Amino acid sequence: MDFPVTLVVSVAALVMILLLAGAARRLLGVRFGAIRTFLAGLLAFALSAPLLSPILDSFPRTPAGGEPVDPGIGAVWVLLLVAMCVVLIPMVLLVLAEALVPPGSIPGPLEVVRSMRGRISRARRYSQITRIAIRHGLGPYLRGRGARVEDRPGRRRLAASLRQALDDGGVTFVKLGQVLSTRRDLLPAEFVEELGLLQDRVQPAPWEQIEPVLTAELGGPPESVFAEFDRTPLAAASIAQVHAARLRTGESVVVKVRRPGIDRVVARDLDIVRRLAATLETRTRWGRSLGVRELAEGFAVALCEELDFRVEAANMAAVIASRASGAPPAVSVAAGGSGGVAVTYPGPVPSLCGERVLVMERLTGRPLAAADDGARGLERARALLDCLLRQVLVEGVFHADPHPGNLMLLDDGTLALLDFGSVGRLDAAVRSALQRFLLAMNRQDPVAVTDALLEVMPRPEDVDEPALERALGQFMARHLVPGSASVQMFTDLFRIVSGHGLSVPPEVAAVFRALATLEGTLQRLAPGFDLVGEARAFAGRHLSERLDAGAVKETVVQEVATLLPMLRRLPRRIERIASAAEHGRLGVNVRLLADDRDRRFLTGLLHQVLLTVLGATAGLMAAILLGLDGGPRVTPAISLFQLIGYNLLVISAILVLRVLIVVFRRPRDARP
Repeated sequence: MDFPVTLVVSVAALVMILLLAGAARRLLGVRFGAIRTFLAGLLAFALSAPLLSPILDSFPRTPAGGEPVDPGIGAVWVLLLVAMCVVLIPMVLLVLAEALVPPGSIPGPLEVVRSMRGRISRARRYSQITRIAIRHGLGPYLRGRGARVEDRPGRRRLAASLRQALDDGGVTFVKLGQVLSTRRDLLPAEFVEELGLLQDRVQPAPWEQIEPVLTAELGGPPESVFAEFDRTPLAAASIAQVHAARLRTGESVVVKVRRPGIDRVVARDLDIVRRLAATLETRTRWGRSLGVRELAEGFAVALCEELDFRVEAANMAAVIASRASGAPPAVSVAAGGSGGVAVTYPGPVPSLCGERVLVMERLTGRPLAAADDGARGLERARALLDCLLRQVLVEGVFHADPHPGNLMLLDDGTLALLDFGSVGRLDAAVRSALQRFLLAMNRQDPVAVTDALLEVMPRPEDVDEPALERALGQFMARHLVPGSASVQMFTDLFRIVSGHGLSVPPEVAAVFRALATLEGTLQRLAPGFDLVGEARAFAGRHLSERLDAGAVKETVVQEVATLLPMLRRLPRRIERIASAAEHGRLGVNVRLLADDRDRRFLTGLLHQVLLTVLGATAGLMAAILLGLDGGPRVTPAISLFQLIGYNLLVISAILVLRVLIVVFRRPRDARP
C-alpha cells in the first residue's frame, strides 16, 4: 500500500475514532477527559470488527461468477442497527472506566512527570534528613521503635539530640522546633527548654543576591528609593534579613527582605514534614496522642503565610487600625502605684511593601532575653497579657504567635510586639461569646460557662449538657485556684471539649494556641507568673468597663436603634393579622421548593427515574419481540420483529448507561 492510500486510511480511521468518542460522550450527557474519551473511541474502533462481523456475515453474499444479490431495504435498517451497536461499545467502556477507574484515581502524564521529579527531589532530602537523624541518634524514634525514656537526664539527652537534628535540618525544621518550644501543653519541660535554645541566626545572604530582590520589589535600586540604605544587615534569619534605611521624608525604617529561593526550599520541606507527620501518626502511639498531622498542617499554613510579606503588612495595618478604633493607643498597667508599661507595634509603609520586601517603622531596643527580672518583669508580663486579651476580646484582631522571639524591650522601657505574619481574626459574635465565657469563668458559673462554650463551638445534636456542665464545674474547681498550672489547664480544657464531641473552629483554636504560646513568653518575662489569676483580674476589669454608665448607655442606644424599625412596623402588622382573623381570611402561605438547589435535585431525581423506567420498558419490549417467531422477513436471517427488538435493546442499553454513569460518577468535592 503506497503512502497516499495509507495516509487517507489513517485519517479516515482517526475521524471514525473521534466520531465514536464524541457520539458516546454526547449520548451519556457527561463530560469526560479528552484522553479517556479518545481511548474509549480507539478501543471501540478496534473491537467493532470482531464483534459485529457475525451480523455482517448474515447478509447474502454474491456467488463467484454469479449475479449480484440485492439485500433489500432491510439491509439499511440492519446497517443502522450495526452503527448503533458500534456507538454503544465506547459508551459501555466509558461507564466501566467510570466505575472501576474514577477520574483522579490515576494521575495523568504531566502529573506523572511532575510526581517523578518531586519524588527524586524528596528522595534526596529524605536521605539527607535520615542521615541527620541517624547521626544524632534519632533513627529508631522515626521508625516508632525508640526506647521510652523515663529518667530526666535521659530526656535531656534526647531533647538535645532533637534540637541538634532540627538545627542541622535547615530553615523549616528550625521553625518547627521554635514552634514546638512554645507548646508546653504537648511536650515535657526538658524538650521545651532545649528547643527554646534554637537560634534562627544564620549568615546573611550576599548583597549580590539581595539587591535583585529589592530592585524587583521596589521598582528600582534601593539607593533611588531611600535617602539612605545600609547594605550591611542588622540581623539575618533563615527566611529573611533586615537592613536599616531612612526614607526621603526623614523617618528611620527597617527593610525586611526574603532570601532568594527560600520559597522552593520551604515548599519541599513542608511536603516532607506533612508526610513524616502522617507516618508518625500512623505508626507511633505518641504521634497519634499528639495529633502530629494536624499540628504539621497548622504549622505549614502559618509558615506559608510568613513567607508572603504582603500578608504581614496587611496584618500589621489591621492590628493598628483595630487598636485605634477599639482600644487605647497603648496598653498600660501600673505597678506599685506608679509607672507603667506600654505595648506598641511598628507600623508598615504600605507603598513600599511587597511579597518579598517589607518596610516598617524602626524601633530601637534589645531582645526580650535581655529584659530584667523582678517587678519590671512582672509589670511587663501583665501589660502583655492585657494587650493580647484586649486584642482577642475587644478588638477582634490578635497576634497569633506571641513567642519570645517576637518581642522586643525598647529603650524607653516599653514592649514592642513584632512579626505579624500570623494573625487571627474574630467576628463580633465570637468575641461576645468569648467575653461571656471569660466572665462566667471568673464567676465560676458552670451553667453560664457551658452556654458560652456552646455558642463558640458548633453544637452537636446529641451533646449531653448536664455532663458537660459537671465536667466544666470540676475543671474550674481544679484550676481556678491560686498557684494552678496554666499549661495543664489548657490540656484539660481541650480534653473536655473533645470528649463531648465538640469541634473547635479554626479561629477559636488560634486563640487557644496564642494563649498557650503566650504562657511560655510570660514565664520568660516573670517566672512563676499566674496566668489564670491575671486573666481573671482582667475579666473583672473588663466587666467593670462594660458596666460603666457610658458603656451601658451606648449599648442601650445601639440596641434600641436596631429594634426601632421593627417596633414601628409591629402595630400595623398586628392590626392586619387581627383583621384577617376576624373576617376569616387568615392563612399561611408556604412555598415549596423555594430553594433552587432543591428544585435541581428533584428535577435530576425525576430525570433519573424516568430514564430508568423508559430503559426497563424498552428492554422488556425488546425481550418480548425477540422471543416471537415468524413475522415479515427483513433479511433471510432476521425478521422485522427481531430487528425492532434489537433496536429497542440498544435503546434500552443507552438509557441504562446514562443512569449508571450518574450513579458511578462521584461528586467533585468527594474525589481524592
